[in-house]
Amino acid sequence: MSAADIAVGVYRKLEPEDLRVLQAIEVQMKRYEYVPEDVIPKFANLPPQEVAYRLQGLHKKRLITGRRGAYTGFNLTTAGYDTLTINALVKANILEAFGKPLGVGKEADVYDALTPAGQRVAVKFHRLGRTSFKQTKRKRGYVTKYTYSPDWHHQSQIAAKKEYKALKILHPKVVAVPEPIKQNRHVLVMSMIEGAELFHYPELPKPQAVLKEILVNIRKAYQEAGIIHADLSPYNIILQPNQHILIIDWSQYVTTKHPNAQELLKRDVRNVLTYFKRKQKLKIRLKEALAYIRGD
Repeated sequence: MSAADIAVGVYRKLEPEDLRVLQAIEVQMKRYEYVPEDVIPKFANLPPQEVAYRLQGLHKKRLITGRRGAYTGFNLTTAGYDTLTINALVKANILEAFGKPLGVGKEADVYDALTPAGQRVAVKFHRLGRTSFKQTKRKRGYVTKYTYSPDWHHQSQIAAKKEYKALKILHPKVVAVPEPIKQNRHVLVMSMIEGAELFHYPELPKPQAVLKEILVNIRKAYQEAGIIHADLSPYNIILQPNQHILIIDWSQYVTTKHPNAQELLKRDVRNVLTYFKRKQKLKIRLKEALAYIRGD
């Protein structure tokens, strides 16, 4: 069972006092690796006996983990952070109910959900550093400003904020991306994502049309939004049921003014062309594709 599954399963069973204890731990984790038990009552605004009772229940629900040594302390599990984020999105009238997982990857879990108005949306839980903290820091250059906060969580927050910002720029330019709805902590809510990644398709019925649409959208992002994906591949290009594409996973984007912008653009386009050459037997020269995208 994933952390999000745990959070969704226990959220409706929690009382306001439970959430206050979780929030107090979250705030103090900027100062402590494990928040001392005697610190929590002050920030939760609850009596110590009440806090002790709530901590026991939260531990059983796998929302916190504890450590005993020189002092007894607690920190949030991934499910605990997910629970606080779900609570914030419910209180903001963004989410009403969760459905099935849409995809579980190395750096994100995506779930189907409903808004209070009945709209289907995709909820993306960023999980950077889940496989390797050091590798993620090296690849993305994220530096934590917290003293003790878990590195993975801060990295995930930055990734969610950055992707939300990218979608807010790209969507009004009519680039084929999900519509951004809300971002809170490490979670991004966006319009529904349906279909499958390109790498799932050994053959496409109309490969020329799909490739043309991809290049048109890379060009539009580059020329009209001033943005380069910087991690584009067949793994984050979705072919929807209507045979149109959707480009996802923009958390590593750079602007066209970035010092490595042209190299990153070249890598994106090469990844796309390599897939179409190997799997779809469709050949286009990299130089020609780049000239079209840049408007040379």
